[in-house]
Amino acid sequence: MTEQTLTLTGAQMRAEVWTGLNRSQKELSPKWFYDAAGSALFDEITRLLEYYPTRTERGILAGFGRQWIRTLRARTLIELGAGSAEKTRLLLEAMPTPGSVYVPVDISETYLDAVATELAHEFPDLDVRPAQSDIARELHVPSDLPGPRVFAFLGSTIGNFEPHAAVQLLRRVRAALEPEDRFLMGADLVKDPVIIERAYNDARGVTAAFNRNVLHVLNREIDTDFDPDAFVHHAFYAAESKRIEMHLVARTAQRVTIPDMGSVEFRAGESIRTEISCKYDRPTVQRLFNEAGLAIERWETDSRGWFALVVGRAAERAH
Repeated sequence: MTEQTLTLTGAQMRAEVWTGLNRSQKELSPKWFYDAAGSALFDEITRLLEYYPTRTERGILAGFGRQWIRTLRARTLIELGAGSAEKTRLLLEAMPTPGSVYVPVDISETYLDAVATELAHEFPDLDVRPAQSDIARELHVPSDLPGPRVFAFLGSTIGNFEPHAAVQLLRRVRAALEPEDRFLMGADLVKDPVIIERAYNDARGVTAAFNRNVLHVLNREIDTDFDPDAFVHHAFYAAESKRIEMHLVARTAQRVTIPDMGSVEFRAGESIRTEISCKYDRPTVQRLFNEAGLAIERWETDSRGWFALVVGRAAERAH
């Protein structure tokens, strides 16, 4: 799970939802999760005992990350899918001020403005320049940013993308990198499936509420008529593809209407896939980087080897 937000017209949203729900495996993008209630639930998830990724990554950032930023003498931090920028504060504290720039990149202009305002109070000498961009499709950042620049993609958000889409995203990062720039990526690593599954099936049911909240979002934003209580949260680790899949499973046969588009039939037991979260090892990340034109410069993990921070740079192009 990762935090993102979305601003689209109702027509665009309905069209995308309609397309996803008419696939052989019905699916919804995880970007629909994050209204105010979804964001609050996600924050609660990150504090759960079972949910290890956030605190594990924070620990690596507090140690390696801050020292690395100081050594690199980074002047600009560009965070892709910034969300609340909570962990990013550890890196911002290590950057020289005044004169440093933070560029949160997210799809929601409203959310970006809120984050920028909050950080401006916390870091009065920091130049905050929000950039609205859907990183799944494009990457637009301000020009004339001081270097070295660090492009950060934290929280293992890369895991929400199918491999081909992950490579395309990383290629957009590669195209933006200058030789002195670096790319910092979080990657949740392959481990005991019991540990992974527990992180997405907490005992208090917070993740289940978070998952079902996507249906409340659709009902409110595009006037669908989902009954969220008619769907059950189901998350499992698919060993062959090394990823968690989160689904909402229909308790009974039902029909859901998407205004201006039509209706979608559900069989009892049929599911909507709401998120994937790929888990990695170093060879897998190496393959993604190779295909994107990136080279791994450093690989830092926690003491248990559960999570990695990967430093990448632009690979030299073959002549």
